[in-house]
Amino acid sequence: MAKKFALLFLVAVLVIVIFNFSLSDPDNPLVFACEGNGVVDKAPGDAFTAKITVQNTGKTEGTWSVNIAFEDNFWSQAGTPQNLTLQPEETETLIWNEFVPANATLDSMARLVVYYDDSFEVLDWWIHVIPGAELTIESSTVE
Repeated sequence: MAKKFALLFLVAVLVIVIFNFSLSDPDNPLVFACEGNGVVDKAPGDAFTAKITVQNTGKTEGTWSVNIAFEDNFWSQAGTPQNLTLQPEETETLIWNEFVPANATLDSMARLVVYYDDSFEVLDWWIHVIPGAELTIESSTVE
């Protein structure tokens, strides 16, 4: 069963990657940079901070409305849009301080998506929802 799940997950990831490449616009002057990638464990209600550095790689000044969302089949959390104006080659780091929804499904995985104007970019960051409470047996006796 685990092999089937792993194979299904790999196929899903490949479909997402191929879909993202098909939507890529090589003429888009806004470039994203994130420090690292991976999975971050968070419990429902936990705070998280997303920092994304963007650069205008175009030849003229550009203005964008930029927002983020962590999206899963069971839950999503969107940030507040930020307006951004950049000169050519100028960079800026945008920061969002958000919370995992209190009703987020345990063991779900939500992926970071950046929305700007009429485009979006899927980044390699995930929030894995873990239980907020964990039971540990401290001691026991039998008489």
